[in-house]
Amino acid sequence: MGVNIDHVATVRQQRGTLYPSPLAAAFVAQSAGADGITAHLREDRRHIQERDVQELRQALGIPLNLELAPEPEMLRIAEAVAAPACCLVPEKREELTTEGGLDVVGGMARIREACERLRAAGSRVSLFIEADPAQIDAAVAAGAQVVEFHTGGYADAQDAGDQANAVSRFQKMAEYAASAGLEVHAGHGLTVENVVPIARIPQIQELNIGHSIISDAVIMGMAAAVARMKAVMMRARTMPATRSAI
Repeated sequence: MGVNIDHVATVRQQRGTLYPSPLAAAFVAQSAGADGITAHLREDRRHIQERDVQELRQALGIPLNLELAPEPEMLRIAEAVAAPACCLVPEKREELTTEGGLDVVGGMARIREACERLRAAGSRVSLFIEADPAQIDAAVAAGAQVVEFHTGGYADAQDAGDQANAVSRFQKMAEYAASAGLEVHAGHGLTVENVVPIARIPQIQELNIGHSIISDAVIMGMAAAVARMKAVMMRARTMPATRSAI
């Protein structure tokens, strides 16, 4: 489980103070069972700042997963930091949060170049995509090692049938991506209420979760929120999973 600490920085940036500290939150998450920390350095610096990335990279005892847009400025920062993992994501200034997956098919040239640069800097490279076979094939062609499926549509679905169809698609596409040699991750909009069907998919090796954990942490504390999510995920792994054909 990767814990995204962006919204700790969101609270800080609202007042322009030095608190709350994303690094302190990352340490608590690490102690509570997080396997990694995710931070998204946006071009507009609305939450995470470059100093946060540097502090997280230097101080953490678990891997840092740096999310960034495949843009020249961001790639230069990522190369200098040499985070253990980098995840390329789409980014629009007007969006509240990431609204969908990266179009690898349509942006092959620049995404392939970004993958090459980040891998040369020693980072494991992930692409945040929709669970779509064409995007998976393009991720392989671009040189990514990992794909992370955007689960926002599943998380927002109100109809049980729509949710079940989304889970079935994630399962099929996770099998397809794994068969193509990719490691499979997932994230966006996951909560303790909806994470189990996704956590049960055996090919999905990592979930990156932020907003719901930070929201829970406001009420119950960071350590309890991280530990609760991790426990729900691990229990899901003991449940029998049905295998769907591609």
